[in-house]
Amino acid sequence: MAPIRVLLVDDHAMVREGIRALLQSHADFTVVGEAADGREAIEKVRALDPDVIVMDISLPAMGGIEATRRILKEKPAARVIGLSRHDELGYARALFEAGASGYVSKKEVSAELEAAIRAAYSGGVYLQPSLARQIARDYVQLVRSERKVDPYERLTDREKEILLLVAEGRTSREIADKLCLTVKTVLNHRENLMDKLGITNTAQLIKYAIKAGLIDED
Repeated sequence: MAPIRVLLVDDHAMVREGIRALLQSHADFTVVGEAADGREAIEKVRALDPDVIVMDISLPAMGGIEATRRILKEKPAARVIGLSRHDELGYARALFEAGASGYVSKKEVSAELEAAIRAAYSGGVYLQPSLARQIARDYVQLVRSERKVDPYERLTDREKEILLLVAEGRTSREIADKLCLTVKTVLNHRENLMDKLGITNTAQLIKYAIKAGLIDED
């Protein structure tokens, strides 16, 4: 199988040299060229048609994110792996929005870059594990924050008791006697619980209790 053709884009020659040495120690990679800024990267992509571009985000003469956007507009089949000094989700999000297929912190290049390139070349997406965990945590928090609270959970224990008894067909007097309350107190609790549930009459309350599984439909 032909090796994966890689273009390296970074404004530091020593960084490019290190990545070149890392990749060329593997037979399935070949570095076809290098670029030192975003504009040069675009020209090298046009000339060399690499499979994967390893792109530093912070570049002179055009940032890596904008260069990624322009490269993929011209060559949608190309794959871009973003590199950054920062382990921050904001940079990763911006890069993926530009169309990149992967994001690796420069601190993790030796451990993660090879896997990222292979994943991108195969049509996948790669995000280093530390950032993937952050995204997972953010997603869980978002789901929790947006999850609707069941109105039933807003009821007090006493209101839940009265809801069940009303749904069973008990009168306010019967409920008052059973719970050792005054009829007025029962009526106040009943009014409060119906407000919380958005219910205006006993028939609706019974339907709610059935739907919530508090009483059997029979």
